[in-house]
Formats: sequence, structure tokens, C-alpha cells
Amino acid sequence: MALKTSLRGAVPPFIVMDVMRAAYDREVAGHDICHLEVGQPGTAAPQPVLDAAKAALEQDRIGYTGAFGLPPLRQRLSDHYRDFYGEDVPADRIIVTTGSSGGFVLSFLAIFDPGDRVALASPGYPAYRNILRALNVEPVEVLVGPETNYQPSPEMLDKIDGKLDGLIIASPSNPTGTMLPARQLQALADYCREREIRLISDEIYHGVTYGTEAKSALSFNDQAIVINSFSKYFSMTGWRLGWVVVPEILLRSMECLAQNLFISPPTLSQLAAIAAFDCRPQLDAYVANYGRNRSLLLDQLPRAGFDKLSNPDGAFYLYADVSEMTNDSVDFCRRILAQAGVAITPGIDFDPARGNRYVRFSFAESYAVIEQAARRLINWQR
Repeated sequence: MALKTSLRGAVPPFIVMDVMRAAYDREVAGHDICHLEVGQPGTAAPQPVLDAAKAALEQDRIGYTGAFGLPPLRQRLSDHYRDFYGEDVPADRIIVTTGSSGGFVLSFLAIFDPGDRVALASPGYPAYRNILRALNVEPVEVLVGPETNYQPSPEMLDKIDGKLDGLIIASPSNPTGTMLPARQLQALADYCREREIRLISDEIYHGVTYGTEAKSALSFNDQAIVINSFSKYFSMTGWRLGWVVVPEILLRSMECLAQNLFISPPTLSQLAAIAAFDCRPQLDAYVANYGRNRSLLLDQLPRAGFDKLSNPDGAFYLYADVSEMTNDSVDFCRRILAQAGVAITPGIDFDPARGNRYVRFSFAESYAVIEQAARRLINWQR
């Protein structure tokens, strides 16, 4: 007898997680691996965050919080928008979530119905389209490339047949690290406003930029939904804490969803994260290290044959066209892991149509790890 199962789970895997597991399996077997596959800072959370967590464990009950998170943390986030962007974002419009992933689930449930259509750049973060598919919302992939700095434009959106209900943008983006200049972000925000398209801006890599500060969609569209996280700039990946800024009209529906789906975000992480905003010198030093890693790979990867690279203005990724080396990026990454001891991610994770000819390098680890990985890749190609 075959019992019913839902088609919602019939989404593609998040391949980078499979690569990470394969890399760890090789480490367990005694091999030394350079991890350039996962977008995870190679640093721990700043010491004041750790100290706050220890104090909370000793002094706090660590019970539930409100579904939207602790008021002191939401106020610190409101202060962050004032200090970092010059934007007045009331604390009651900020929802603390279980990572940015929880923010995407809440947002997509609150604004889209089954059958709606949401545009997103490809290559792009795979969880966007896979969460949408699990919710029976249609992802409409906009094929972008180096000619548009891997970002969408109003002209591209105009070529899409049929009505759009949403647009997801990411600046800096994953997997390419490219950013939308203010003028282009303004154009996309205006496009969405004029056509009543809900704009969702993934700003998880804000703070991790090289020379140009990222602009928030909140500065251009007051109806935009902005999603961010403590995982990247704040170096708190495993603490599973993020936030969403939403228009007032969505607050009650998202509160009801949050209450039922998550009850509340992780309390210990929230208590610790309040201290993260006092750690900017240390966090900026982390970003400076990513910048050194970036420069190293841009210089060294062409020596290993990777000479068609994205120009990362932010985040900690390089996206490489490897079409002259392979037409099967999954097998290519598997061979590099086995033969060179370097874990990288196949582009098929980010672009189902063309990703067989691309790979992604993450340079979030220490300089020593990135340097060793570059050396191994150069030797592997000889």
C-alpha cells in the first residue's frame, strides 16, 4: 500500500549542502580539504556576542519571546537602519526570524498565492525558487550574465510574457557578488511600484562590500520587503537569526503566520545578537580579510585556468565560467575535491539552464586557507 506524499517536497536539493557533506566525509577519511564551497564566514561570532550568550545562559530563563522577537533587538535593528542607511524604520515594522530562510518563508506565504508568478535572476540563490515551488508559486527566471553584471533590469522584465506578482533582487548577490548601483535599484523599484509588483530585496550581504556601500531597497520603495540576517556580516551563521522589514499592512498576517509556524525566533541568539551592533571594528576587520582573499583569488585563479570571473563588488563569492574546461560542473567539482582537496560548488545549483558550465568559489575562509586552495588548483591544472 502506497500512502500519500506531497509533491511540495519534490524540489531540487540545495547542492552546496551535498558538496559540503562530501567534503566533510573526505576529512573524516583523513584528507585535508580547503573549504571554498559554503558561504560561511571562517570566523566565530565576535567576543561580546559570545559573552552575552554566556551571560544569558546563566541569568535568563531562555523561554519563548514574542513571535516578532525581543523588543530591545528590534529597536537595535531600527537604530541600525538610521545609522547605516539614514532611514527611519520603526521597530514595529521589523520582524526577527529564524534566519533569513524563515524570513523568506514568512514573506512568500504572506504575499503570494498559489499560481502567482515571481521573477528572479538566474544565476541566483537556489532557495528562492525552491521555496516558491514548494508553495506552488511559479518562479520566473530572468537569465542574466556578465553583460548586465549578473543583475536584472526593467528591460529584461518587459520581455517576460504575462503578469508578474513579485520580483526578488539580491545586491550583493549570491553566487556572483555583483551589486545594483543606486540608479539601477531605483529603476527596478519604480518599475515594481508602477506595475503593482511586490519587490523583495535580499540584503543579507550588506556590510560585506569592497569600495561601495550597498543601498537598501527601503530608500527607493516604501512597500518593499527587505530580508537580512546575522549570518554573513555579523558572522553568526549557525545562530539562525535574521529579520524582515515589512509594510504595516502585512504585519498582522505575518504575525499570525509566525506564531503558528515558528512560535518565536531562537531566544538565546536574540539575546546575544543585541551585542553584535557594538562590534563594528571587529566585523569590519573580517570584511577587510574577505577583501584580501578576493584580491588573491582574482590574481591567482587565472593561473589555474579560471579566467572568466564575475566582478564581486560584495559578498564573498566568485562565479567562474568553466565552459572551456567542462560541460558538467557537478563532475568537475567532484574531481577537484577528490584530486586537489578543494571543495567548490557547481553552478547548476544557481542556474539550472546554464550552470553546468559554471562554478562558484567562496572566499570567506582565512587567508591561509584561500592561499593554499589557490596553490592546489594551480598545481592541479598542471
